[in-house]
Amino acid sequence: MFIQTEATPNPATLKFLPGCVVLPEGTFDAPDAAAAEASPLAARLFAMPDVSGVFLGHDFVTVTKAAGDWAHLKPAILGAIMEHFTSGAPVLASGASTTGEVGGEFFDDADIETVEAIKELLETRVRPAVASDGGDITFKGFKDGVVYLNMRGSCAGCPSSTATLKHGIQNLLTHFLPDVREVEAVAA
Repeated sequence: MFIQTEATPNPATLKFLPGCVVLPEGTFDAPDAAAAEASPLAARLFAMPDVSGVFLGHDFVTVTKAAGDWAHLKPAILGAIMEHFTSGAPVLASGASTTGEVGGEFFDDADIETVEAIKELLETRVRPAVASDGGDITFKGFKDGVVYLNMRGSCAGCPSSTATLKHGIQNLLTHFLPDVREVEAVAA
């Protein structure tokens, strides 16, 4: 098994590409060791010192470090990912679920057409680009011209996430949808 790595815009996060499907659909976010218990792979990675986050996508694993140098952490992480996939262990524990769209959305029923257009633009133009950087972004709500989005994986806590939101996503949505005036990040 050959695992490639890619840098992400977040210097604390590295993207690992194992060359196989990690999750057939949805994503899995483990921002702490307790959440990682739902994934044998994430739990294995959290067992290493300095790992502070694991995010699983369709064909990638992103690992966020709390401290340490990637030159020292990367070989151990590569070994843990390789051991996991060669062991045949499941990526998610039985009963664990992935997250596609984040639940608990809020918007006025009168805005349903705008919300559907926002979700379509996010799905077709934004999420693929964000996934290429090892993260994910999901719709949370729309109220008074403001779109609320949840950023996960390498995007959560990334120094450039504000620029991504304001200069990238906000510009895209306001260009296509006159009802949108601003984009804000919110926690899940």
